[in-house]
Amino acid sequence: MSRCQKQVWILTFFFFVLQTLHSTPIQANPALPIVKDSGLISIEVYPERHLLLVNLDHKPYKSFPVAVGNPSTPTPVGEYSVTYKGKNWGPSFGSRWIGLDVPWGIYGIHGTNKPFSIGQHASHGCIRMRNRDVEELYEIIPIGTKVTIFGHVLGEATQELKPLSEGDVGAVVQLVQNRLQGAGYYLGPCDGRFRFSTTIALKKFQRQNGLVPSGVVTQAVYEKLGLIE
Repeated sequence: MSRCQKQVWILTFFFFVLQTLHSTPIQANPALPIVKDSGLISIEVYPERHLLLVNLDHKPYKSFPVAVGNPSTPTPVGEYSVTYKGKNWGPSFGSRWIGLDVPWGIYGIHGTNKPFSIGQHASHGCIRMRNRDVEELYEIIPIGTKVTIFGHVLGEATQELKPLSEGDVGAVVQLVQNRLQGAGYYLGPCDGRFRFSTTIALKKFQRQNGLVPSGVVTQAVYEKLGLIE
């Protein structure tokens, strides 16, 4: 047995034991996605570097080049967990799909039929890998694996935040919901989906803070919520 085969065998044994002890997948808190790191293995994604790093017992084990979301459909920043693993979802998703529990949409780590896109901001938010790489990753990570995607949820410091309104989705919507909930205005789920219940809470917040109750998250709302100075 080669050294590589021995490593894979040992990892497989550890992950079998881990899944036996933790039969229920770890779920992210939809208010502020923070996943408890209780596994032997975890994943870190660095969009600006187009890098996916696998950690084994908190130490770097292996890294892979990836493609991430383009500026208009960015990869969601935050801490999530793997909730599903599947094969052959279709040519665009390559040979493997590793689903994440992002509450406002379907996001995952998957293969691609466009290997030339690796190393670029080219996807609609998912994390693309070469098929041979995602197949290797698929075999070594269990359901419940913590996945941390780095970056600032509000984007670059010099970037002007776009107005948000009913129908929008994403990490910034989730953050606004969380702030409104913490202030006692919003009672619904902080799931990153801007629905009518978020509009009602936002209008109440705007009225009570001397703003026009438009139901739109403007720069003034971001300031009042303490998200920007």
